[in-house]
Amino acid sequence: MDKLNQLLAQTTFKKGIMVPSVAFIFLVTLLSSLFPQLTGAALGHIQQWIFTNLNWVYVWSVTLFVVFLLGLVFSKYGAITLGDDDAVPEYSFFSWVSMLFAAGMGIGLMYFSVAEPVSHFSDEAFSELSAVQRTKNAQLYTFFHWGIHAWAIYAVVGLSLAYFTYRYKLPLSLRSCFYPILKNRINGVAGNAIDAFALCSTFFGITTTLGFGVVQLNAGLVEVGLLHSTGFGYQIVIVVSIMALAIISATSGVDKGVKYLSQLNIICAVALMLFILALGPTVFLLGSFSEGIGYYLAQFLNITFDTHAYEPASQPWFFRWTILYWAWWISWSPFVGLFIAKISRGRTIREFIIAVLLIPTLFNFLWMTVFGNSATWLDQTVAGGALSALADKPDAILFKFLAYFPAAGVSSTLATSLIFIFFVTSADSGVFVMNSIASNNAENSPKWQLTFWGALLALVALVLLNAGGLQSLQTMTLITALPFSVIMLLFCYSLMKGLVVDNHYYTKGFSVAASNWSGELWKERLQRILSSKSQEAVDAFMQQTVQPALQELAAAFVSKGTTATVQRTTTPVGVALTIKHELIEDFVYGVQTQSKTISSFLVQEDNVPDVKGTKRYIPRTYFGDNRPGYSIEYFTQNEVIADVLKQYERFLELSSEVRNEIFTDTTLKRRN
Repeated sequence: MDKLNQLLAQTTFKKGIMVPSVAFIFLVTLLSSLFPQLTGAALGHIQQWIFTNLNWVYVWSVTLFVVFLLGLVFSKYGAITLGDDDAVPEYSFFSWVSMLFAAGMGIGLMYFSVAEPVSHFSDEAFSELSAVQRTKNAQLYTFFHWGIHAWAIYAVVGLSLAYFTYRYKLPLSLRSCFYPILKNRINGVAGNAIDAFALCSTFFGITTTLGFGVVQLNAGLVEVGLLHSTGFGYQIVIVVSIMALAIISATSGVDKGVKYLSQLNIICAVALMLFILALGPTVFLLGSFSEGIGYYLAQFLNITFDTHAYEPASQPWFFRWTILYWAWWISWSPFVGLFIAKISRGRTIREFIIAVLLIPTLFNFLWMTVFGNSATWLDQTVAGGALSALADKPDAILFKFLAYFPAAGVSSTLATSLIFIFFVTSADSGVFVMNSIASNNAENSPKWQLTFWGALLALVALVLLNAGGLQSLQTMTLITALPFSVIMLLFCYSLMKGLVVDNHYYTKGFSVAASNWSGELWKERLQRILSSKSQEAVDAFMQQTVQPALQELAAAFVSKGTTATVQRTTTPVGVALTIKHELIEDFVYGVQTQSKTISSFLVQEDNVPDVKGTKRYIPRTYFGDNRPGYSIEYFTQNEVIADVLKQYERFLELSSEVRNEIFTDTTLKRRN
């Protein structure tokens, strides 16, 4: 008991996140395990209603994510670094890509590489099409589901987290993405609720993937002869083994276990893919890869916006695949986004988006072409439809597919090893991310916390696997994707607000008063900088500096035969010098009092003298041609005169150019 109290005293868990999350996890687990059929039926009806009536929300959300990210790539904001301007990446490019790839879709590539293309090829929704068109469609929709759109979902969360964490120095948690909207309220109840939602979503997503994936791994181990059956006892051994290795990997840190396992993943996956490419219909695969990319690009806009509203017969397929995929990727995005953000410090926004969208996408395309097109080719030429008959059994179809190649035992063993390693990398990344969420990204968390999450994942997965409640948990996870898609749209809005402020802050130049200042009268300048910026102070500046300067200059103009007047103005409140003209616009140089809201942080700062209230006032110029003005609060009387002459010289230069007559000619305006 004393040791337990000592452990709890050392924890970095945040009660506001941890307590409601764990309570909700246990409640859902209890319902799903005790009443699996009832819970599954109720959640299934809700999911079907959402997919049928609100599928457009998923379609438009994912579309906006793609457009938003591509817009950032080609914008001036793409050069912003995820960190300080001089920050450098923590990981090599290969290590970085390996980790984000393994965390994002590793196990899915094994599970669906054969099953999905064969399912699309043999689905009744496309039965009226020719075999060639069904083959091309199978590749197209597989590309669509595993391509840019899927990675855009992950990239939105990962980019938002990385930006606000490394640029704004906020914790690596979803609450930080709302800082431009909520400000300091992210540290309260609202922030805890956001992180608790992310924690539950991450936990449920990993649990269901772990549970369903164990079935495929079990089938693979039976195929290679290491196990005799797919009984629950064997599944316990598999889950415990996976989570034990995941905990060891997670407790060793991202720099060691996660990174090395991810690199091993990529190497083994490439080896298996090259094996199929070399021994399969190589020329056909390389040609269809080229055609597949072209067909995908040609159909990109069409499939992006397509809701099958005019094709009711294919809508069940659309809900079962496209909408289900979008919901699944969205439900996984807190987990993958957090992990990607964790490893992306020092990358520019442009580099981050291009790498996250394109590199895994191109690899996925090549992978799905090699496995998927080989499967559809074999099904039509050798297997006689045997693979199509197994389309609804993704845990078995991969190994049936490998049986058509030489050295089937070796390839099945490699595939099984890959599935196992992919599970470990997904699990250890998940353990690491969940602990980060629950502790609000606290540093130096005790290792027992990582062990706790690994043990809880294994326990819940086994309980639900035995009770038949994993389907209910998966369905609920997909339902939560709908509100989270709205949250992700707010991420985009918040990120855009942050980028605009960022660009303004780092590109803002010196004030006009400093542009030509030689440093003379610096003590007086210092006194003005530190003095109160009240309305009374600005009014005094107007009366003692601006108005005398304009009057002195007006008298000089009059002495040269030019009509010039100085008047106090009420709209706006200030003083203005006007030089009258007959054929061109009058020249107006005015100064008005303008108020600005002060940051609450500056008001509370003790080392900034004479900051009173939340408003400050400045004397700001305005001109007759409605150009933006600027502050002249630190100008001396001679500097005001020099500034007016500079603007008047510009006015005459522009008025002398023929091409500017449309702006300066007032005769037409007077006739109208």
